[in-house]
Amino acid sequence: MSATAPYAGPSPIRRPVAAAALLAALVSLVFGLLLAGAGPASAHAALTGSDPQDGAVVDTAPKEVTLSFSEAIAVGDDSIRVLDPSGKRADTEAEPRDLSEGGTVRYGVALHSGLPDGTYTVAWQAISADSHPISGAFTFSIGAPSETTVALSSQEAGGGPVGVVYDIARYAAYGGFVLLVGGSAFVLICWRGGASALPMQRLVVRGWLTLTAATLVMLLLRNPYTGSGKFADAFDLAGLQSVLDTKPGAALVSRLLLLGAAALFIAVLFGTYARREDEQERKDLTFGLAVGGGVVAAGIAATWAMSEHASTGIQASIAMPVDVAHLLAVAAWLGGLASLLVALYRTPDIGSAAVRRFSAVAFGSVVVLAATGIYQSWRQVGSWSALTGTRYGQLLIIKVALIALLLAVAWFSRRWTGRLTDTAVASSGAEVGSSRDEEEDAATEPETTAPAAPDEASDDVAPERAAQLARQRAVLTATKKKRIRDADPERSGLRRSVLAEAAVAVVLLAVTTMLTSTEPGRTEEEAAGGATAATAPAAGGPVNLSMPFDTGGQNGKGTVRIELDPGRTGSNDLHVWIDGSDGEPMDVPELKLALTLESKDIGPLPIVPNRLAEGHWTASGVQIPMAGDWKVDVTVRTSDIDQVTIDKNAKIG
Repeated sequence: MSATAPYAGPSPIRRPVAAAALLAALVSLVFGLLLAGAGPASAHAALTGSDPQDGAVVDTAPKEVTLSFSEAIAVGDDSIRVLDPSGKRADTEAEPRDLSEGGTVRYGVALHSGLPDGTYTVAWQAISADSHPISGAFTFSIGAPSETTVALSSQEAGGGPVGVVYDIARYAAYGGFVLLVGGSAFVLICWRGGASALPMQRLVVRGWLTLTAATLVMLLLRNPYTGSGKFADAFDLAGLQSVLDTKPGAALVSRLLLLGAAALFIAVLFGTYARREDEQERKDLTFGLAVGGGVVAAGIAATWAMSEHASTGIQASIAMPVDVAHLLAVAAWLGGLASLLVALYRTPDIGSAAVRRFSAVAFGSVVVLAATGIYQSWRQVGSWSALTGTRYGQLLIIKVALIALLLAVAWFSRRWTGRLTDTAVASSGAEVGSSRDEEEDAATEPETTAPAAPDEASDDVAPERAAQLARQRAVLTATKKKRIRDADPERSGLRRSVLAEAAVAVVLLAVTTMLTSTEPGRTEEEAAGGATAATAPAAGGPVNLSMPFDTGGQNGKGTVRIELDPGRTGSNDLHVWIDGSDGEPMDVPELKLALTLESKDIGPLPIVPNRLAEGHWTASGVQIPMAGDWKVDVTVRTSDIDQVTIDKNAKIG
């Protein structure tokens, strides 16, 4: 809910079950659409260079192949594989050597000696510092290019059915955390009587079960998610052991251990605490539960902070505790909102004082969210161009808009709260639970029966008949009380506004979860050593270059024309035309390009375009990591021995 939504007993949207079903349908629809459009999770790290370069032809076999990345990665034995033209391993199959120095992240694998000529394929797969899998492949040739039988899977790391199930588990884990922590906080801080309410107990327990099940699924699928992409490998003990040795694996195991402590907390909260009648004892127990529960909740939140975006990049030591505070505020706000919705529909005895206490808690949560959110936005985005020009920034804008909408709806809830009284509850008698709860109480306590009918003297009524009469009387009484409560227009309006808040909160939680798996807009700046991204205005259109060349051989003169569209940071389409000295399209045996941003020490980033037609080559998905004055190197080979490399600078982005 928002900083303003207080709530009390049930009121009529006539059909609470239908309203709950509508909300559940909305949850399913939102998560389904987001999962359908999310695709494999983006990662921080990216391949920035290699030796040999992609498409290179070397005279003699190199002793090793090295790969450079934009930030730290975790590698294993098969993280870098080099395959010969027949598909056999050309590397020594040892764990890649860490060749990093200074701000450069580089790994290498040794090759067998005496490798024959031909085209070799380098396939790599690793785990970025923020826990997301990354992969790719390229080729180089020894002596001369050749045919190759190597066929690599087109599926990206973290994709496929395993990736979909893993992402569903991630969404479920956040949802379970919100219900577990927010529901418990609602009972302890706002409505202590809710500890004995069966619907509140179910809400918190279901949150615990959801988070526990989702964490187990993520732990089992972690190996295939970052590796083979096959469900069967979820039960590979060796793979599971390797997962436990990683930062994400340790975080998941820690979460399971903390959930064990959370189970004990729940047992005390809805057991010993709910049955306490002595006020002083209850206060002491409240303090103990608040301290213990707070530690456990912070610990569970830390399992996300220690393994995802907050744990890498600038100011990680500050970002992780800030992330913990942000997650706890989200849980207190949205989890409390879910608890309030349940209380309004399923436990009509909640009073106006509890609703107003939650309004205060929600306000405090919003203040914390605002402070931590501003810091996180600065850290992950860093510039206005990244805010509007990256997927992470766009999702962040959507999140802020949803929070604003949630606060607007909460303003209406606050107005209903101001009008709220406990008159309806008081007029209906002492506090009671839902009709179902009262039936259960009557069934288990037949001695609290109403007076028997006149023709059935108490001495002659059988115990079974007495219990039946008690249940009937309880149902009639509960129905009457519910009718009185539902006639309260303030509670009716409050319930409608809370339901609207819950609907917005579902979408907000989904967008927040997507942000954790989306590459931050500041990634490129981090790759350049933490410098602020260039903020040059976007080009008005495609970048066009014209570069004359002369290889020195027969028919070695011509002109290279290049078009980079849209000519700004992100993905671009590249077209290259070569015209001969006569102005006609000219084919050449080999054409390569490379991009270098010398001011940031980025590159060269190799590009090997594909021949589309005579004198026309193209490449799609050319990534420009940041705006700047890029040097474009073009290598043209017109015969076996005639080759030239020309270059020209271009303002891109």
